[in-house]
Amino acid sequence: MIQLKDVCKFYQVGDDRVRALDHASLHIKPHEFVSIIGPSGSGKSTMMNIIGCLDVADAGEYLLDGLPIESYSENELAKIRNRKIGFVFQQFNLIPKLTAEENVELPLIYQKVPRAERQKRVKAALEKVNLYARAKHLPTELSGGQQQRVAIARAIVTDPKLILADEPTGALDSKTSQEIIDIFHDLHAQGNTIVLITHDNDVAKQAERSIHILDGQISEVKL
Repeated sequence: MIQLKDVCKFYQVGDDRVRALDHASLHIKPHEFVSIIGPSGSGKSTMMNIIGCLDVADAGEYLLDGLPIESYSENELAKIRNRKIGFVFQQFNLIPKLTAEENVELPLIYQKVPRAERQKRVKAALEKVNLYARAKHLPTELSGGQQQRVAIARAIVTDPKLILADEPTGALDSKTSQEIIDIFHDLHAQGNTIVLITHDNDVAKQAERSIHILDGQISEVKL
């Protein structure tokens, strides 16, 4: 499903040219649950941005479902992000003025899904994360763990092939973090491909397979 071949990414910082990814190669099969672990500044976020089609590599090749991402236009990349990939972020990224169900509904509105179908899918997504009872609540009326559940529901409501989670437990306490990880286990059991990016060894160990990244270079970790 995901194949990176000798991917490089550079950033210009003042007079220095920083290599965020250094000939990174990676293969993730459909329905795998993989963690990518590394310290701050290791290249994790850059790798997530490339896998999630939020950025493109400066060198190397990225194949998603066997097709080279470099050949897509920006409009085509936007469609891929909206239909194939569900994003979950550390800071939830919910819209404060919208209720839980309205936040979850947004990707379906972008896809021009009819209203009745949207309502059915939003209800199903919130039920999957056990939060339908709080559907009418605003983000400020929800705990951090509940907000992250809404964010996960929003990520899965479009039925994406891939779920990309960037430090999804980083802003949560240990008990709530485990509850969120349990949701990812449930989603994986239902057939989703999950890539979880983290700096936390305990979180990384929850995946089937773990990949370590340091100074833009990656290696497999034996769990």
